Amino acid sequence: MALILVVAGAVTLLFKKFKQPLVLGYIVAGFLVSPHMPYTMSVVDKADIQTWADIGVMFLLFSLGLDFSFKKILKMGMAPVIATLTIIFSMMMTGILVGHAFGWSKMDCIFLGGMLAMSSTTIIYKAFDDMGLRQQRFAGLVMSVLILEDVLAIVMMVMLSAIAGGSNPDGGQMLGSVLKIGFFLVLWFVVGIFLVPWFLRATRKLMNDETMIIVALGLCCLMAVVSTAVGFSSAFGAFVMGSILAETIEADKIIKLVEPVKNLFGAVFFVSVGMLVDPKILTDYALPIVVIVLAILLGQGILGTTGFMLSGQSLKTAMRCGFSMAQIGEFAFIIASLGLSLHVIGEFLYPVVVAVSVITTFLTPYMIRFAEPCYNHIEKRLPRKWSRWLNHLGTAHQTSAEEDSDWKKLLKALGINVLIYSILSSAVIAVMFTFFLPFIRSLLPHWWANGVCGVLTVALIAPFLRSIVMKKNNSAEFKSLWTQSHLNRLPLAFTILVRVVIAIAFIFYICNYLTRFTHALMISIGVAAIVLMVLSRGLKHRSIRLERLFVQNLHSRDIQAQVMGRKRPLFESRLLDRDIHISDFDIPEDSTWGGKTLQELQFRNRFGIHVSSILRGNQRINIPNGAAMIFPGDKIQAIGNDEQLQAFGNALRHDTADADPEIEQREMKLSQLVLREGSPLIGLTLRESGIRNKFNCMVVGVDEGQENLTLIDPSRPFMQGDIIWVVGEQASLDALFNTQNKPTKS
Repeated sequence: MALILVVAGAVTLLFKKFKQPLVLGYIVAGFLVSPHMPYTMSVVDKADIQTWADIGVMFLLFSLGLDFSFKKILKMGMAPVIATLTIIFSMMMTGILVGHAFGWSKMDCIFLGGMLAMSSTTIIYKAFDDMGLRQQRFAGLVMSVLILEDVLAIVMMVMLSAIAGGSNPDGGQMLGSVLKIGFFLVLWFVVGIFLVPWFLRATRKLMNDETMIIVALGLCCLMAVVSTAVGFSSAFGAFVMGSILAETIEADKIIKLVEPVKNLFGAVFFVSVGMLVDPKILTDYALPIVVIVLAILLGQGILGTTGFMLSGQSLKTAMRCGFSMAQIGEFAFIIASLGLSLHVIGEFLYPVVVAVSVITTFLTPYMIRFAEPCYNHIEKRLPRKWSRWLNHLGTAHQTSAEEDSDWKKLLKALGINVLIYSILSSAVIAVMFTFFLPFIRSLLPHWWANGVCGVLTVALIAPFLRSIVMKKNNSAEFKSLWTQSHLNRLPLAFTILVRVVIAIAFIFYICNYLTRFTHALMISIGVAAIVLMVLSRGLKHRSIRLERLFVQNLHSRDIQAQVMGRKRPLFESRLLDRDIHISDFDIPEDSTWGGKTLQELQFRNRFGIHVSSILRGNQRINIPNGAAMIFPGDKIQAIGNDEQLQAFGNALRHDTADADPEIEQREMKLSQLVLREGSPLIGLTLRESGIRNKFNCMVVGVDEGQENLTLIDPSRPFMQGDIIWVVGEQASLDALFNTQNKPTKS
């Protein structure tokens, strides 16, 4: 660890000096400390490093979840889904074709296609962070696609395992994989929104920075363990917990506290990637590596851009998104490891993919920068009509849609309601049958144990089943459809019947699992139980309280933002149609802008941006005038396009005060000065002496032989024999004392 961090620190300082992305420095540092580098000290124990690297990936995705919640993805609609599916399919076909061109086996080609389809979330996130692009709109689109890719990568791994086992993945297997992921995502999210904010709210008075970071990382690791236990990756679980915590009031505080931990372990992860670079592999498989690198760069540059354009983005935005994704990363390594563990791919493929990943990681920042010049080059050669149409695709797709019909609204709400409460009911039944039933059977006779377990299980899921049956039956859409036409009443009654059948099915399953009753009796029991649930006022109030608690927890961070004045203005969504948006910027503590007014800083003339608000603690200054002053620690909300906001952000980071090279000389000292005969200060008042203005020192008092110093009156003249105490820097004190030693003119 010492060797890794020392070398990484030295290399990244060098990269920082030459203004290169730090992620590249980490990879170079990894190569320098790897066993493949004969001229330097090497890290031999790769197993421990891999463990630290896995933790690094987990914390990186945890931070990503904190910064990018599920609600942000849902607000983007179908655009990221269309782009993700297009890119994954196109890049898989590209990888398969490249593998066939080199005559590799069928399984090598299929697994290569899977690896090429997965861009690296951590590498792109780090590159955006280093380059100051995270606040730009295209970066948000890229991150939403990357998150969906990570989710679909789990489905892909299930399918690849099925193919490797000799079976063709049919629709049932694909549907099962998707349902499994959807089940656990909804379950984790719903349960997390219930429990995590409640826990943080209950312990808020006990939380300081130390306990908060321990609790947050503990929850992250807990979800990683649960995720691994049900067949997913630890990194995926960490991301889910991050997205849950992102909806809490404490999210901003957790982000700041986790940042140093993420930076430490993230550095180890990227160093571990650099350690896998083997120069021998680079020479033996130089041609395949070069071809695969070109396939990724051109494939993402062309096919990735096409995918984003199909999702409704303008040509410029689509090119910036597509060029940003031109690399492969951690999921490619996981897929390669899967192939090796199943013994279906060649031993050469893993190091080849690592080499390709390292090369494309090196090229990622340059591809991101190359997108705009490439767009400018293409735009000059496109017919003006085509260029105008391609650049207005995004605006066309962002226009507000018409109001949904009452039927569409009702069916959508009913579908979501049934899905969520069915998942919660299934989870309760699974927990009760897996853990509680064996425990109660060890205490009671078999039938008594089954009866107790069954009654408790039904009691626990009763609020959920009642919500399935009764929710939305009194909604405005339901009532409107019921009164509009008699023809609507039969379909509406049918929706209630379907939900009753779903609720009875849960009761039927519990009875069938625990008893040997006939089907008719079980159905009767189910119907009777559902009727009792519907008529129960207690269950009604209980389900309403649960739902209100969930909604409150889900929107608690938004509520806090409104109360504290940090909520974005409503007009922001309209700005997107005009290629401008609002971004937040934090004023660094050492910023040279501190203490200056907006009129002095001239942001609009220098960068073309408008400052809409200044956030200072709990205070919000909207539409500040030119006399408004900027202070370190302020948060500025600025309006502009991507180029203007990027220029503003770069200037903000660079306009900082340099470190004082003579900081050691700034120590303040307290000295005693005795005014002897001939002192030039005798007869002068404190104002006339120039001790503060001329010598940069301060008189703190006069020693008159008492216990405490006497504050000196500014109008009192100094007299011979006065003992004054002066504070100042050593050089200033020396200059003052030297004047006392000079002979006075007679």
